Amino acid sequence: MFLVAGLGNPGEEYALTPHNLGFRIVDRLAERHGIRVNRRDSRALTGVGEIDGHPVMLAKPQTYMNLSGTSLAPLMEKHSIEPSRLVVVYDELDLPWMALRIKPKGSAAGHKGMKSVVACLGTSDLVRVRLGIHPGHPLRDGTEFLLAPIKRSQMKEMDELVDYGADAVRAIIAEGVEKAMTKFNRRAPGLNIEDE
Repeated sequence: MFLVAGLGNPGEEYALTPHNLGFRIVDRLAERHGIRVNRRDSRALTGVGEIDGHPVMLAKPQTYMNLSGTSLAPLMEKHSIEPSRLVVVYDELDLPWMALRIKPKGSAAGHKGMKSVVACLGTSDLVRVRLGIHPGHPLRDGTEFLLAPIKRSQMKEMDELVDYGADAVRAIIAEGVEKAMTKFNRRAPGLNIEDE
């Protein structure tokens, strides 16, 4: 079974913030594939179903972003899910708005939610889907930006990014990481430099 974990913060006040893109992608996958993500398990909301014929568990840790690993590690142990079957989806302030990067492994690159996952699982060989949220201008306070609601003018683009991210996760499950990377890794519109 695959485990698709979207990282975010529980609670209505965080629902429309950039920091909750991981949750939004899990919700979009659930909607598309008829999976109800409402079962409490290991401090996460979970749901089990199929994506393109593959058994999948969708999860939204309810521990707050920076402690995501304390939910995912026991969840994976309980259901005997190997780290190689985990796909972690989260926002990335180091990437420009609307960019998407699938990576098969690597460091947490300063992302505290991913840092927690890597520390609790004891490996950085984890597939991740990183969603670019940097607004393209200098930020006085990154945390303040992450936890502020997305501007109304960006809602349509955010919805497109959520669709694109859900498609990328489906491709990872159906076709494998390498093919999904070739198909979905993209720069932000109008950007000519490669960013990592």
